[in-house]
Amino acid sequence: MIRTRFTDTFGVRHPIVCAPMALVTGGRLARAVSRAGGLGIVGGGYAGILGGEPDLAAELALARKETFGVGFITWALEQEPSRLEEALACGPSCVFLSFGDPRPFAPKIHAAGAKLICQVQTLRHIDEAMDAGANAIVAQGAEAGGHGGARSTLPFVPEAADHIARRSPDTLLLAAGGIADGRGLAAALMLGADGVVVGTRFWASAEALTPTAATDLAARMTGDDTRRTTAIDALRGVAWPDAFSFRMLKNEVTEAWAGREAEARAAFGSLQARYDEARAKGDLAIAAAVAGEAVGLIRDRPAAGDIVEAMAREAWIRLSTAPTRFARPGNWPAMQNR
Repeated sequence: MIRTRFTDTFGVRHPIVCAPMALVTGGRLARAVSRAGGLGIVGGGYAGILGGEPDLAAELALARKETFGVGFITWALEQEPSRLEEALACGPSCVFLSFGDPRPFAPKIHAAGAKLICQVQTLRHIDEAMDAGANAIVAQGAEAGGHGGARSTLPFVPEAADHIARRSPDTLLLAAGGIADGRGLAAALMLGADGVVVGTRFWASAEALTPTAATDLAARMTGDDTRRTTAIDALRGVAWPDAFSFRMLKNEVTEAWAGREAEARAAFGSLQARYDEARAKGDLAIAAAVAGEAVGLIRDRPAAGDIVEAMAREAWIRLSTAPTRFARPGNWPAMQNR
């Protein structure tokens, strides 16, 4: 096992968190990840404001056999704040908030005895999370699938680590974006993170709610075949804040609207009916198959528990053998101690 501040604080065996992906991370997936020693977080998504999402109460009931959390899109939760109260009544160990100011919800989360995890995309977001008393902050890189910002994981995580250490050294840091195996976990720990949040790899797991057609498509794709754009949200009529764009596998819509984001904003909602119909039918030429750049590392759909174990094992091997693979005799230790 790899022991970090995150494993100690959250009481898990492995520093691996399943991202609370809307329409993907249901109770079965969250439970399987937690049972394997990670932390599973049920995706509360848009807090019910868009419709078509799984029944959150039912999914939380499935997860309650293990330690679990629940995650929401923060700007959507602002429109349906009662969903937080309903979720807290189920006794989650943590609440994961993304894409909006967490401070209005923090007192209620802390009062319920749940830990607060805040996903961030900028240093300003980190400051808001620390103001909210976040127990852990997730530095999300643009490599991630779904919604995110512009920063890349590799430089953002160590900068976030330094920023947090200066102001709130007890706050934990998790890395997200492009992490799908033990190499990514080991690298994130070396960058200063206490653990990782994993989306795309669990998106393609046996327990995920992801349609089989989507993971079959992903198995033929590489990281080159993803697109990050704001056009899709505009065309389907979902008013995401301007700071966040959407990464998915390329399809007819992404290619037709490439470089035309201003036009898409002007045509807000024009594709909504067609998009909703396509999603209901599983037509991935129109509807999004939401995956990140790590899709190029994924060619199967194993059980989530096997993913956790394989990732933890590979990271341990990478970290434990690194000195013999890379270190050379010399004066570095003496120089560092001067």
